[in-house]
Amino acid sequence: MCGRFNVIDSPGLQQLLRDLGIDLTLPRGVNLAPTEPVQLVRELADKRIADAARWWLTPSWARAVDQKYAMFNARSETLASSRAFAHPFRSQRGIVPMSSFIEWRKEGAARQPWLITSETEALAVAALWDVWEGEGLAMLSCTLVTTAAAPAFAPWHQRMPVMLAPDEYERWLDCSRVIDVDDSLFRSELKQPLRLQALPPAVGNARNKDPALQQGVGEIVELPANRAKS
Repeated sequence: MCGRFNVIDSPGLQQLLRDLGIDLTLPRGVNLAPTEPVQLVRELADKRIADAARWWLTPSWARAVDQKYAMFNARSETLASSRAFAHPFRSQRGIVPMSSFIEWRKEGAARQPWLITSETEALAVAALWDVWEGEGLAMLSCTLVTTAAAPAFAPWHQRMPVMLAPDEYERWLDCSRVIDVDDSLFRSELKQPLRLQALPPAVGNARNKDPALQQGVGEIVELPANRAKS
């Protein structure tokens, strides 16, 4: 599961965008939550573009925009069989660049928020998108793809975003290529080292957009990469 993340300009995030072929400085986004606009990188007519998309996928065939079903995450295991995600999985794949994401872990009687990032403070998370048209507007929306947690990450959450390695960007974005649900992209492994640090409890309120709340407290936990050979 991934229900909050941050976009904060840094050399690592700038390099990620260059690797994606995007010449853009992303607007800052702190404590971003589902239904908020996020930046989505996708490939249209052989050109990479970045657009603002609503983070909660609304299928093109939906009667209306609503939050009846949790559509901000999509489980990799069921992408091909899901009515909402099957078509985007085949032909509407994208990447959401981010600096870090937040997960909550039960610690005693409390749920402690943790900030998760990479050594470069840049993550490329697999996404799906769709365009809904109605009420006189066309709305681009997206969902983040998740997979079962890597063993090292499992103590924090049983799910994690699909964090793509640089050598996977092109294959994921090129929708002329067929990707199956058992593809190595979705393996429960860490493709890069991660850094985790506890956050102040106030970050739990999505209206708290103070960047100071994203400053970790206490010990930094480092998880090494464990990517298997393809």
